[in-house]
Amino acid sequence: MSVLAAVISGVGSAYYFSRHFSEATFATPNSVGNAQLVSFNPMQAPSDFTYAAENTVHAVVHVKTIYSNDNNSSSYSGNPLFDFFFGNPGQIQMQPEMASGSGVIISSDGYIVTNNHVIDRATNIEVTLNDRRTFKAKVIGVDVNTDVALLKIDGENLPFLTFGNSDDLRLGEWVLAVGNPFNLTSTVTAGIVSAKARSLNLLSGQGNQNSIESFIQTDAAVNPGNSGGALVNTKGELVGINTAIASRTGSYTGYSFAIPVSIVKKVVDDLRQYGAVQRAVLGVVLQELNQDYADKNGIKELKGVLIAGVMSNSSAEDAGIKIGDVVLSVNDVEVNSPSELQEQINKYRPKEEIDVIVSRDNKQKQFKVVLRNRAGSTEIVKPGDMNSMLGATLEAASPQLMKKLGIRNGVQVVKLGEGKLKRQGIKEGFIITQINRMAVSEPEDVSQILSNTSGGVLIEGVYPNGIVAYYAIGI
Repeated sequence: MSVLAAVISGVGSAYYFSRHFSEATFATPNSVGNAQLVSFNPMQAPSDFTYAAENTVHAVVHVKTIYSNDNNSSSYSGNPLFDFFFGNPGQIQMQPEMASGSGVIISSDGYIVTNNHVIDRATNIEVTLNDRRTFKAKVIGVDVNTDVALLKIDGENLPFLTFGNSDDLRLGEWVLAVGNPFNLTSTVTAGIVSAKARSLNLLSGQGNQNSIESFIQTDAAVNPGNSGGALVNTKGELVGINTAIASRTGSYTGYSFAIPVSIVKKVVDDLRQYGAVQRAVLGVVLQELNQDYADKNGIKELKGVLIAGVMSNSSAEDAGIKIGDVVLSVNDVEVNSPSELQEQINKYRPKEEIDVIVSRDNKQKQFKVVLRNRAGSTEIVKPGDMNSMLGATLEAASPQLMKKLGIRNGVQVVKLGEGKLKRQGIKEGFIITQINRMAVSEPEDVSQILSNTSGGVLIEGVYPNGIVAYYAIGI
């Protein structure tokens, strides 16, 4: 059973996350790792997907996860993707549960990108390659705001996919979805790009108000188990990570959605380099520009994204952007919806400068904007910075303590100073088992989760005397 679907109400249907040129010429296959690569001829007919398919299947892996249910199994996990499969309140399951999805190898030394919801709360992650080799995977980092996770396996000379440019995708362009639906490994389906920059409120619908959604919509068949798999162009370049389907049944009925690689690449680079996503924000409230607003305010062209609010001390305010401005482009990339603008800003880090073109009084104005993070800073955010804010020294719980308490994972508060944990009443000795329903086993897990979270945070755990406790803190 795959941990890949949850009913999220939509318009008229339910949205489900899923696990989720003239002549053709042929050349002698080249061996890369264990993959047989076929040379690409740009003059191939667009309906010939052999190059892309034969190369992609070797770099797409099967991700099997194991979940422990001996803690808090009688209540909702808070993640509808998980709850859909693992039970209702009052349903106690003491045996570990297994689920599966897909992942994409992006480097020869074993870095793998997948969806966060594929590995969310997993206590054990196993990756199986197309050649049937199996590896234990370590979570390098996750970004709940984009539903991206980065894993690492110990391997060498592995087949991998190179990043394409999702900005260059055109409506009607052929793409392939490669993954492991229903545990059927190395499955390839084809479709076209049906739309770009789709916002479905899937992540924000789970209470994540800082979610970033700008999905590529395709009609390539994606089913349970495809989550985390590859969306590639006909050159075999990775252009997206398959994430969701629109369905009344939980299986494919016409449309699927992928995270564009423009978002994925930035998240992955940050997790590898800094251990936490360096997220830049413009500091504005965005709104669709509609005909009614345009008519009332004398706007001649119905294009761009309306600035409905500007936050104080923000990048936008410092640059001179005002309420009523209409953003037309970011670094020469046109934007016509909040999700498109959000996608472009998400490609950059705090302290980087971007060119923003706006329409004000039907005249174009250019602004140089130095981006900041949500805290209003241009400094690099490190996972260790979060522990300092908590005011605590954390250590992985000892095997003996975990055995005594009957838990499988935990991070213990061994020293408590001034900070958010002490102010909320947490005492020294407390063992944190979950944060926002995500299992933690190392201090780095705590830092990673909190570094990529804002707003209210639920901390669950147990004291050495066996008393279970819950705390809510603000980030």
